[in-house]
Amino acid sequence: MSGDMTQDQNQPDTLGRPSEAAEDTADPRSNKPRSVVIVDDHAMFRSGVRHEIGTRCRVLGEAEDVDAAVQVILRTNPDVVLLDVHLPGGGGTEVLTRVHQKNPDQKFLALSVSDAAEDVIGVIRAGARGYVTKSISGPELIDAIRRVAEGDAVFSPRLAGFVLDAFSGAIDIASVDEDLDRLSPREREVMRLIARGYAYKEVAKELFISIKTVETHVSSVLRKLQLSNRHQLTRWATDRRLV
Repeated sequence: MSGDMTQDQNQPDTLGRPSEAAEDTADPRSNKPRSVVIVDDHAMFRSGVRHEIGTRCRVLGEAEDVDAAVQVILRTNPDVVLLDVHLPGGGGTEVLTRVHQKNPDQKFLALSVSDAAEDVIGVIRAGARGYVTKSISGPELIDAIRRVAEGDAVFSPRLAGFVLDAFSGAIDIASVDEDLDRLSPREREVMRLIARGYAYKEVAKELFISIKTVETHVSSVLRKLQLSNRHQLTRWATDRRLV
């Protein structure tokens, strides 16, 4: 993950309004900036987000895992939680489930490096109001926070397509969940990278693990999904729109 919040020129995140709309992020009723909690397991990325939004939003707290996130969210009651999908202790969906048991009105905006269909669908089903990727620009992120706080749903265009496909039946959510439930969070990360054509060495570098560990994860993924090789894995993931 990277703390660089600069917009990706090849795949821009268009949030439905020009980025200059982010200039007015104050609550019109209270004339106060929106309050947020940042949940991500990378300290450098949290610092980058805080820097990007700090002049226009009030950052009430941060958390790096599920337990810490639940505690700080329930204690501070922010307008919006910026939530990473992959977290130690159960992932973003676990945070959503546990917080909504106590505070069903809490609003979440997923902010993740992942653009995989199962991640988008999973957190939306769990109750997030939107999903944007980490290539989003600072002003666009501020605008997305404001819109989610006001009750809007905010998605990047490609990710919105996943949600529409899920509701239309183009993606079989039940089968995706059933298959993916067999894999650990780390196995899912390895699976997606292998399916995208990464070599074992590249996967190891991307995930900061050894090549031997990558080989172990790939063997486990193939066994659990009852596949024979990485070519079948690529086809399996493509058919389910996971890459």
